[in-house]
Amino acid sequence: MNATPRYLLALLCCALAACSQKPPAADWALNAESASDRATQAYLKADQRVQALEWNKARDEVQRTASPQLLARLALMRCAVEHASLQWTACGEYQAVAVDADPPEQAYARYLQGSVLMPEEVGLLPEAQQAVARAVDAESALAAVQAIKAPLSRLLAASVALRAHGPSQGLLAQGVDTAAGQGWRRPLLAWLLLSVRQAEQAGDSALAQRLTRRVQVLEGQVRAVPTEALPASRAQ
Repeated sequence: MNATPRYLLALLCCALAACSQKPPAADWALNAESASDRATQAYLKADQRVQALEWNKARDEVQRTASPQLLARLALMRCAVEHASLQWTACGEYQAVAVDADPPEQAYARYLQGSVLMPEEVGLLPEAQQAVARAVDAESALAAVQAIKAPLSRLLAASVALRAHGPSQGLLAQGVDTAAGQGWRRPLLAWLLLSVRQAEQAGDSALAQRLTRRVQVLEGQVRAVPTEALPASRAQ
């Protein structure tokens, strides 16, 4: 599991258990964590039905606490997964409870939206995202992204860097490679399509064609040639 959602899940559990060894996390926290994990994986695999069902389960569990702060954290978890897939939404579920969000969530929401953060706000972000938030140009942003070990955190950071500094071949390749390495169909398709568009605009037709063939494989458009359709070999 990637670092960023796990960071937010830890906040959910610590809110009730006070980050101590006892009492154990309440059922709602465990259920919310399990459902949000399943929702995240279903979203990345482009399973729309399951991801919607599991996010609803997670939200129902958190709503049992009557805490808008915890609901804000859950909403940002969902938004982060969407942004990693280049779905740059306005995080509507978070906005509905933003007025009661704690400072770390407010900073994280601004980060997701590509806003320039004050130094004190950067320190409130998950550790894996702080270097990206501090990057002053595309080169330093790419280096910060490449240093992140957790795949989904890396993909999210790449998305934020893309919005802040624009596309570069290195950043696009990082996004494609990260999503492909995990077999995450939804973000992989988004990153591939963007890469195709950028290659075409740069006049690199060979790269655009290679990437397009990858899109075709991902979408199941490549089929094996039936044996009977192959030309018979001629005796020498």
